[in-house]
Amino acid sequence: MRVPLSWLREYVDLPAGETGRDVAARLVRAGLEVETVEQIGTDLKGPLVVGQVLSIEELTGFKKPIRHCFVNVGDANGTGEPQEIVCGARNFAVGDKVVVVLPGAVLPGPFPIAARQTYGQTSAGMICSARELGMGDDHDGIIVLPPEYEVGTDAIELLQLVDEVLDIAVTPDRGYCLSMRGVAREAAAAYGLPLADPALLDVPPANSYGYMVKVADPTGCDRFVARTVTGVDPAAKSPIWLQRRLQKSGIRPISLTVDITNYVMLEVGQPLHAYDRERVDGPIQVRRAVEGEVLTTLDGTKRKLSAEDLLICDNSGPIGLAGVMGGASTEILDPVTDPETGEVTGSTEIIIEAAHFEPVTIARAAKRHKLPSEASKRFERGVDPEAARAAAQRAVDLLVLIAGGTAEAGVTDIAAPHPLRTIAIDADLPDRVAGTEYGRETVTRRLQEIGCTVAGADILEVTPPSWRPDLTDPYDLAEEVIRLEGYDNVPARMPTVPPGRGLTEAQRFHRRTGVALAGAGYVEVNNYPFLGEAAFDALGLEKDDERRRTVKLVNPLNDEEPALRTTLLPGLLGALRRNIGRGNTDLAIFEAGTVFLPKAELRVAPRLPVDRRPTEEELATLNAALPHQPRRVAVALAGERLPSGWWGKGAPAGWADAIEAARTVASAAGVELTVRQGRTAPWHPGRCAELLVGETVVGHAGELHPRVIKALNLPERTSAMEIDLDLLFAGGEQRVSGPTVSGYPVATQDVALIVDSAVPAAEVETALRSGAGELLEAIRLFDVFTGEQAGEGKKSLAYSLRFRATDRTLTAEEASAARAAAVAEANARTGAVLRGA
Repeated sequence: MRVPLSWLREYVDLPAGETGRDVAARLVRAGLEVETVEQIGTDLKGPLVVGQVLSIEELTGFKKPIRHCFVNVGDANGTGEPQEIVCGARNFAVGDKVVVVLPGAVLPGPFPIAARQTYGQTSAGMICSARELGMGDDHDGIIVLPPEYEVGTDAIELLQLVDEVLDIAVTPDRGYCLSMRGVAREAAAAYGLPLADPALLDVPPANSYGYMVKVADPTGCDRFVARTVTGVDPAAKSPIWLQRRLQKSGIRPISLTVDITNYVMLEVGQPLHAYDRERVDGPIQVRRAVEGEVLTTLDGTKRKLSAEDLLICDNSGPIGLAGVMGGASTEILDPVTDPETGEVTGSTEIIIEAAHFEPVTIARAAKRHKLPSEASKRFERGVDPEAARAAAQRAVDLLVLIAGGTAEAGVTDIAAPHPLRTIAIDADLPDRVAGTEYGRETVTRRLQEIGCTVAGADILEVTPPSWRPDLTDPYDLAEEVIRLEGYDNVPARMPTVPPGRGLTEAQRFHRRTGVALAGAGYVEVNNYPFLGEAAFDALGLEKDDERRRTVKLVNPLNDEEPALRTTLLPGLLGALRRNIGRGNTDLAIFEAGTVFLPKAELRVAPRLPVDRRPTEEELATLNAALPHQPRRVAVALAGERLPSGWWGKGAPAGWADAIEAARTVASAAGVELTVRQGRTAPWHPGRCAELLVGETVVGHAGELHPRVIKALNLPERTSAMEIDLDLLFAGGEQRVSGPTVSGYPVATQDVALIVDSAVPAAEVETALRSGAGELLEAIRLFDVFTGEQAGEGKKSLAYSLRFRATDRTLTAEEASAARAAAVAEANARTGAVLRGA
């Protein structure tokens, strides 16, 4: 919302010395977001005056038409003699009043003006266009002023060329501030000054002889005011003051009737629409559209309507998309001048519509038809339903005043009953919320300043004004008091932390996980939790894969990603691809976060109260409506895990690194992870590990499938891991203790076992651990061999076993016995035999 300071002063008597920046600071302190303060005309310097064209000589022999003019500027040039000016514009004639800038002046740019020789003549000044004066982008011709202005009048003041404009970003809950009335109310409260409300007008009551209107949908349209003006002069033009206020507010002047409706919308906040009564067929009707109906809007586009659209109709059909844009069939006709008689024809009978529409209906219609408008922007944020009568009266008064029309006595006002909304609030609630003391008098005064009616003592009965639909509960009222008193006046106090509380065991585990992965060389990333079907297709998931069952968002940020993630991999691999595209080729990244798994039964979440703590039953109902949200961690690797350098060749990242990342996470949880061969998308079927705790599958790791790598444009051998932290935490120790440090020496025994090629090394390792007993400190696979010496269909696995006791030095016999027990267990479980035995 662009707010000219000169216009704002009309409603609030601001101190004379207050600048736009001073006002902006006060409004920001009151909670409005003032983005910029634009200084208009600061580099403009006169003399800039009204002149009258005395003569025009057409100069020939040049590439473009040139006119040599003499202009009467009165005594502004110091001599009283006509001013000689050369001009290329052709939209003015002898006798017209124009804007003349004289030598010595400076136009916006800055552009100094001086007398000069051009086209064989002397040009002592310039006849100005709107763009040259910084009034807009119109450069088609110079400004032709109405004939009533005196020659020599200061045009800087006449055209209001010097001003300050506040650009306010209005939040959705402050729709009333999309008007001068709303911003003026905030300024009045900020300065403690009275408000001259432009909506306080004498409006005649509704009667039976106004224009007939039928409202078939009182839910979509709960207020409809119609007024009629006849005898409007089609040749009448918008006065300069009205045009300038529209231009400063960011709206281009079009025609008198349209300019008046736009002006009243900016002034009062109530969008209006004007109809040519001679083109309206019968009564005006408000109804929902019939599916497939067609309406041609004012922009000339033929639109196919939905059954949810709210329409303004007459006997011929739709004549407007309610609250969004009018129809072309009843628009106000542009004036047409007869070249022979000079008679001007156009719309002379005007119907003014001021209605109140349901915000959601208008917002959906504007989005559905991709047709945002100034009207829809206001309706969807909430318009004051009580402002419709005053806005219609204001438009009628301006049409009568400027265009010489006559207001018909008929007044149509159809209003659905609106029960008063009363909120009970403890008088000390703002004190308790802010942690300071305002007192009952201050609370009452501030609530009255925003338009509330307040009654009561310790408990206040507050009736919010009609223009504040966002005030619905006591805490909304408390916020109003606090913001008007100033957030900067709220004392800063550290909260008192209850004793005996801290991080939960689960939170500690999650932190340990991040620290462990970071210590292993991984970098944490955070991605948006949104995805679409394209992500599942790229991962190669089957159509019936459970991960394709998602929770859909009602209002997604991106239509291509309308669902919440069921796996961390799409976002993580997307981050990997973006980094590689920017030249980071050696990557090891991880992400920890929740995934969202829909429950079998879909429930609607209740709206919890804000004036008290929810009960256990309410919280249980809310939790039952939420999707299951397990916490997971995933890693992705590409490029070199160990870098190459002068010391030699590095080691590429691979499936083994992804599995080791899983072991790192499991170690942080204090659980033993079992690894066995798996087969699931998006991993390579021969290089996929299934991760288990006991018999529970907690995740997968390995090298991605080549088709997935190609679909996502990733480097070859890219590997990834994803593991469920909740399942790990459930199976792990609640407290993780450090390893026991023994002061006695270690006994190392190596063992090489021959097993079938199909036997996973992890199963052999598990068997060795089980058989070795408590003396086994560590086990490491250091060699895998296949060939003739191992036998056909066989492989050799060589392990290094480290034995140690905490209370003594092991004898060779004890270490050998533990080794033999480990081999025996491996033989029993996997058929492993000692190599060479």
